[in-house]
Amino acid sequence: MSEHTEELSRRIDAQLAERTRRIHSLPNELAYEVDGAHLQSVCWVLRDSADLDFQLLMDVTAVDYLQFGCDEWQTLSATHSGFSRGRVAHPSHVPAGEARFAVIYQLLSISQNQRLRLRVPCAASEEPLVDSVIEVWASANWFEREVFDLFGIVFRGHPDLRRILTDYGFIGHPFRKDFPLSGNVEVRYDADKKRVIYQPVTIEPRVLVPKVIRDDNRYQPALKDAK
Repeated sequence: MSEHTEELSRRIDAQLAERTRRIHSLPNELAYEVDGAHLQSVCWVLRDSADLDFQLLMDVTAVDYLQFGCDEWQTLSATHSGFSRGRVAHPSHVPAGEARFAVIYQLLSISQNQRLRLRVPCAASEEPLVDSVIEVWASANWFEREVFDLFGIVFRGHPDLRRILTDYGFIGHPFRKDFPLSGNVEVRYDADKKRVIYQPVTIEPRVLVPKVIRDDNRYQPALKDAK
């Protein structure tokens, strides 16, 4: 990690050590986690402190940890369950006391030439709730609406929290891990009624498990690097 990044980390720790904790990140990146109760106060410091100066909120997104660390995800070879891991719904694997959802904020400091990722766990899994940061960064308005629409996370204090990407009659939140890949409803134009109607989805779930797994002799160990 560069000295510039470490210096910025020391500045953050000097002002926010009691309210934030550093988490794993890629080299030359900074990532911190903060409890929801301290979110707004931490954001004000990150924005207004001359030593930090994170004036820009670049993005807000979220993570659903419903099956985190529980499902296999091998990409180099087929497994005993084939590709069904991408379509089978499992019960919640989130350990008791741990948050299923977390909101992620991507911040940018132009003066420091540095980015910062801030993660805020949502205390409740059934009705996840965090404070809005619109008063800190006005750009959070539509970002928070997107997260509400796609993940169902409510932002307390948002002046106009409503769907922004899905249709008015959409059911559920499509980025949640337990949302069916084919959806719940579909729309079509009914020629007899002369209007668009909603109906249960008619797409049949595809079987993604390979019927036959063939060995390819081109990848046999004995032929590796053979001339």
